[in-house]
Amino acid sequence: MTTYYPAFINLIGKKCVVVGGGKIAERKVLSLLNAGANVTVISPDLSSALERYKNRGKIKHIKRGYKKGDIKNAFLVIAATSDEAINSMVSKDAPFLVNVVDRPELANFIVPSVVNRGPMTIAVSTSGASPAMAKAVRKELEVFYNKDFGQYMSFLKQLRERAIKEIPNKKERERFLKDVASREVFNILREKGIIAAKKRVVEKFRLLKKGLC
Repeated sequence: MTTYYPAFINLIGKKCVVVGGGKIAERKVLSLLNAGANVTVISPDLSSALERYKNRGKIKHIKRGYKKGDIKNAFLVIAATSDEAINSMVSKDAPFLVNVVDRPELANFIVPSVVNRGPMTIAVSTSGASPAMAKAVRKELEVFYNKDFGQYMSFLKQLRERAIKEIPNKKERERFLKDVASREVFNILREKGIIAAKKRVVEKFRLLKKGLC
């Protein structure tokens, strides 16, 4: 079994191509758009959602089947057709990164099961051994790290910037930043919600600035 190297890729402004226009391709396109990629879809037909993306100028559409040379300048390619021969051809032609849906042996990267919580992304992979297990673990993580964690992460980003400016003592600052990511705060998030967690952290910040903790 292949052992993969886990990484997060910056796709902002990168040319990415999805071959296929169905529901699976639709999900792949959405994730690429969310990552800031420039997306081209090659397919004779598009799902209704992909048609909307095209009409809004979010994607470029090449309205035909795949031809050799279509992906020669692509940074990342996803083969998401129902035709095994086409998917295999795309895999061979891809110049750099290629993913083939449900055929990891034809790809040089696989897409993990993902939980997005604001700036925080949790990725789960079984290296292709059991996509069902990866999905099940992701669902558990979605419950464990509920949507309040996304809001809290955005709040922490701003708070960290303030702490760097307003807490000059490095040790105190590091102690504070470690404290705001503690299990205690996580438990408050889960049991009492985002408002209670933010209140606790802001009060800690205020006391620290006054030298009272």
